[in-house]
Amino acid sequence: MTDFQPIKTKSFWERPEGVTGGIFMAAIVLGGGYLLYQILPVLIKLAENTLYLAGLLAALGAIVYVILDPKMRNLVWYMYKSIMRWITGIFVQIDPIGILKSYIDDLRDNLGKMNKQIGNLKGQMYKLNEMIRQNQKNIQNNLGLASKAKETGRDAIMVLQARKAGRLQESNMKLEDLYKRMEILYRVLSKMYENSEIMLEDLSDQVVVKEQEYKAIRASHSAIRSAMNILAGNSDKKYMYDMALEAMAEDVGQKVGEMERFMDVSRNFMESIDLQNGVFEEEGMAMLEKWEKEGVSFLLGGEKNKLISSSSPVNLEAPLHTPDKGGRGGNQYDSFFN
Repeated sequence: MTDFQPIKTKSFWERPEGVTGGIFMAAIVLGGGYLLYQILPVLIKLAENTLYLAGLLAALGAIVYVILDPKMRNLVWYMYKSIMRWITGIFVQIDPIGILKSYIDDLRDNLGKMNKQIGNLKGQMYKLNEMIRQNQKNIQNNLGLASKAKETGRDAIMVLQARKAGRLQESNMKLEDLYKRMEILYRVLSKMYENSEIMLEDLSDQVVVKEQEYKAIRASHSAIRSAMNILAGNSDKKYMYDMALEAMAEDVGQKVGEMERFMDVSRNFMESIDLQNGVFEEEGMAMLEKWEKEGVSFLLGGEKNKLISSSSPVNLEAPLHTPDKGGRGGNQYDSFFN
């Protein structure tokens, strides 16, 4: 089972509604400043009247209370975030359940594409392995002819056959190195496929359950109850559930993004190989090496380094294997709601 990486929950300002909130906040500050500037003479005139002055001081006191009292400040902040989230939801998909359902569709599509890539890679590896074996056979044959030519004193033929063997040996060294890189690619793609299948199963199960729970929470949710909870110093259940779902969506999004990026890397690498002439472009190899040197993988976890550094040969006959739930320790997304 993969060591899944912890996801840092995005702050309000990092989410889509944070952009809307920033725009509205700037508009409020600028509008408020302009309004204050316009009505300042009126306020000064009102302050000259004792009754009006008392009213202004009471309003100012209420504002100061809201600013200084943490519960009132949290309530105002919660109301502001809720309004910004509602406005943003009109134009942008921010419903976490809807986002997770989109990721499920993406995962299914990507798994189909990845399965084809693995099949193509396996076919190329069979061809490359056969080329290496054939070259090795020809090397032994050429060396045998060179040895016979030497015994019969035909030096020109001996040199010719020895050079042929040398060129084939040099070619085989490059092909064997290429095969090792393809083994890494095969190991990583196979493991990503396995982990993505697990993620798809866990995510599908989790979305079915959480969608029902989310509907129940929304049905029982009310603005007044949320306000009372916040004033009492308690967390709003719907808000906390939203945060858990968004953290889950963020985790899935990072893993799906990494999956798609590595598929691009592997496709470019495979397209750069010309088995007919036994050559490959450096750009495809460079992209693969760059990925290998990057940090810990969200989708592979600590297994990434093991897959890259493994020296054991790949068994192309072995089927792709996905462990059952009992063998992998349950649903990986349960911890987000603990």
